[in-house]
Amino acid sequence: MSGFRRGVRLGIDVGRARVGVARCDPDGMLAVPVETVQRNETSIQRIAEIAAEYEPLELVVGLPVNMQGADTASTTDAREFAAALQAQIGTPVRLVDERLSTVTAHAALRSSGRTQKNSRSIVDQIAAVVLLQQAIDTEKSTGNPPGATIPSDEESR
Repeated sequence: MSGFRRGVRLGIDVGRARVGVARCDPDGMLAVPVETVQRNETSIQRIAEIAAEYEPLELVVGLPVNMQGADTASTTDAREFAAALQAQIGTPVRLVDERLSTVTAHAALRSSGRTQKNSRSIVDQIAAVVLLQQAIDTEKSTGNPPGATIPSDEESR
């Protein structure tokens, strides 16, 4: 487990209508769902409250690139949301490729016998769990933090 930075992390799956939030324990053993936050003008504030409760080492925000790895409108949206989160909370934010997290989440829910309709409220949380678990596993296997950081205001000047 060399190179794994100990500490709670929050996984954030940014969607147009909802934002899924997950967290892991300080040893990164297990990512679990926390909450689905409605996407509106209070989303950032609500996630800041969740962050204050768990005091994470960092936030891991899923970057929805397309299958070729290129940016989409959703990618830009997620980057802007992540930057706003970092500015509000002051906790480092890492952007990680989440190409398959929502697909994986839907498949997991289907295999547990849930329909698409009755999964809607938790699929975002499960997607956040999937992307956070992938980030933790990547860091544990490579010894390097996952994804890329958002430059803070000081660094981008």
